[in-house]
Amino acid sequence: MDQVESFLQRLKRKTKRTPWLLPLALTSTVIISSCAIFFLFVNGRSPEKVPSLPFEDLGALPTVIPMMKYGFALDTFQVFKDEIRSGSFLGDILQKQHVPYSEVDKLVRNAKDIFDVRHFKAGKNYTILTKDSTQRADYFIYEPNVYEYIVFHLKDSLQVEKVKREVTSERTTAAGFVQSSLWKTMTSQGLSFELTDKMEDALQWSIDFHHLQKGDEFKLVYDQNYIEGEKVGVGQVHAAYYKNAGQNEYYAIYFETEKDKGYYDLAGKPMKTSFLKAPVKASRISSYYNLNRLHPILKYRRPHYGTDYAAPYGTPIMAVGDGVIINAGYTSGNGNYVKIKHDDKIQTQYLHMQKFASGIRSGVHVKQGQTIGYVGSTGLATGPHVCFRFWKAGKQINHLRLSFPPAAPLPAEDLPNFMATKDKFLDLLKGIEMPVQLEEETADAEVVSKEEEATIDEGTTGDGHP
Repeated sequence: MDQVESFLQRLKRKTKRTPWLLPLALTSTVIISSCAIFFLFVNGRSPEKVPSLPFEDLGALPTVIPMMKYGFALDTFQVFKDEIRSGSFLGDILQKQHVPYSEVDKLVRNAKDIFDVRHFKAGKNYTILTKDSTQRADYFIYEPNVYEYIVFHLKDSLQVEKVKREVTSERTTAAGFVQSSLWKTMTSQGLSFELTDKMEDALQWSIDFHHLQKGDEFKLVYDQNYIEGEKVGVGQVHAAYYKNAGQNEYYAIYFETEKDKGYYDLAGKPMKTSFLKAPVKASRISSYYNLNRLHPILKYRRPHYGTDYAAPYGTPIMAVGDGVIINAGYTSGNGNYVKIKHDDKIQTQYLHMQKFASGIRSGVHVKQGQTIGYVGSTGLATGPHVCFRFWKAGKQINHLRLSFPPAAPLPAEDLPNFMATKDKFLDLLKGIEMPVQLEEETADAEVVSKEEEATIDEGTTGDGHP
């Protein structure tokens, strides 16, 4: 009360010159005081118990930042997450979200040029956003991969949009000593299968990755991709180095011009040659070209004119060179097979495929590295592998003993820029420290189990004829 009386005395002195202000001020004071007392009463608090908060401290109150994802403030929705089940369809999912089939049909038509809903894959994530779970949902969001997502607007225009996530890259390095296999060595260091695969891409014309030795060295300079701070994949491999136990060193430097792009050696010669070293990656040789091999099924000696690469079912099989398919069919011995003519002298054949790649048939032109089929065990085969055969001048030969002339170097006008690029990445490669070599592993990946030894074919001499 003393504070009120003091306030009234000050107000009386200030209103001597403006008498009309006093009644107005008193009326306002009464109204404001009444509102304050009423507010405190309904909240069960007396004026004496109200804590004071200086005006300058109001800025210290915590600021609530909404959780943003897919371009929406998720805090303002009820959020439901799940994954696509085998055999489920968009209509089945959205009907449970109170979207009628007639509008699902319109959504499908709106999505036609953006995303084919028939390509939903089991195990992929989706999210549903809704303001009221008893009413029609607002958005259905499907994530086909880490790089993008599809937003289905379930109200109003029924719009469908594809949104690409922002990808950032950071240049990084890797190095190691081969212990048993390249794939096992790199993954044991926390490096991805994708990086291993891209290293093989860079050096596949120089290194036979099916004949590695313990102690071989490798180094890489590459881009690591991130989305929202999480690793999502490997970008460009800029430089690769490999040193085998025989002390031979191999370099691959990526270089790009308006006309050409690819990997080059230190002299500016393309790494790419006429033929790849092998038709499959992530595999091992389970049976070699052998003119005096004891057949494991027939139990007598007969020539094996191919090289068997054991790999998991469904592993892509690549054409080792440019050419035209002259056969794509089935025989009881070869199973599903493809034969390619590369020039007037050289042909290659790939046996026991699980299935052909899309569009593979006689008369089709294929490019080096193009997938033509997938590893299987059709025909006379006891396990998943591809029997690879190489003809030269009508005779099947051991392709592992072949060497091909190097490609022509870069044009003279491009060499200065290449040399500058090469020097930059060569310095980076040389600056990479090798890790401490691991102790010898107890299980050597090169030891072939009895089951793996069975992944060989019947050893035909041609297109299905013993």
